Amino acid sequence: MYIKECIKEIERVGGRQGRLDFLRLDMNENPEGLPKEITEAIKAELTPEFFATYPEPERFLTVLADYLDVKKENLCVTNGSDMAIRYIFEVFGRPGSSVLTVFPSFEMYRINCLIFGFKHKPVAYNPDFTLDFDRVLDAITEEVSIVSVLNPNNPIGTVYTEDQFDRIAKRAAEVGALVIVDEAYHYFYDKTFLRKIFEYDNVILIRTFSKLFSIAALRLGFLVGNERLIHYIWNVRPTFDTNAVALKAGEILLKSQGLCERLIAVEREGRQYLIDSLAAHGYEYFAGNGNYAFIRTRIPVPEVRKRLEARKILIKTYSQEILSGFIRISTGSRPVMEQFTRALYEVDCECE
Repeated sequence: MYIKECIKEIERVGGRQGRLDFLRLDMNENPEGLPKEITEAIKAELTPEFFATYPEPERFLTVLADYLDVKKENLCVTNGSDMAIRYIFEVFGRPGSSVLTVFPSFEMYRINCLIFGFKHKPVAYNPDFTLDFDRVLDAITEEVSIVSVLNPNNPIGTVYTEDQFDRIAKRAAEVGALVIVDEAYHYFYDKTFLRKIFEYDNVILIRTFSKLFSIAALRLGFLVGNERLIHYIWNVRPTFDTNAVALKAGEILLKSQGLCERLIAVEREGRQYLIDSLAAHGYEYFAGNGNYAFIRTRIPVPEVRKRLEARKILIKTYSQEILSGFIRISTGSRPVMEQFTRALYEVDCECE
């Protein structure tokens, strides 16, 4: 029986199960979710007839196009941004080529390289969490077919200037590479490269509804690009990729006046409280442009994690050397950040 060679040795780690009983600060979700009136509005649309009908993305795409000030032909809806990445690799990844990312970065870029048999070409951060941009630019060579620009980057949160992005896009065009702009955390950062899809023929943008819009459970993402690139993506997308509940929820969220600004304000207030509290307690931290913060612990990270889990709080830890001394937490409202910091100060000491 034939098995694709590049699939055989992949080791995948599934997401932790049974998380609902915890304060979930480990996966960059909204720890508290949407306002109740929004979830009730979504539930009100879910009739028996609705469930019996195949998904129809046209209404959602019309609302999204208006929201972004683009045409529907510039959009493709996907089953989360994970699937958007996979479609891009399937369509634009040249056999035997490399995919360029920074390191560390969102793990699904490396995983998709393994799935499709591409070479992963990571450019590492410096130990102080800075990135040598010239090394990124120099790494865009003839064997590269896809360049990933996460802005802000997950997990570290660094961003690119407009001049840096333009230099990446132009260099990628010279070698025939596509540039992915991954803006999963765009809403926690004041700038976007969305309009660059109209400036460059080789740029495509990804966003998700899992972070700020707080519907990670429904798996809703989308791609934005010029009509030619988006047409190619639609060609490989299954007829019914995104479920109808996700599409309806996305439509309601985009139509909810002031919701985006309200959610951003709640997260920013909480993040500022966290920053002020950590500084007052003498912690080293990075909490720049996403809904997450890195905190260097005073005792070994595994012990902090174990003690926090005993208090029903989940955090993210890393094996990579650059991050091994830090914990990462999702940022949320001030009450959530107060709950977390109280627990952190109790457990991050030689006290148990």
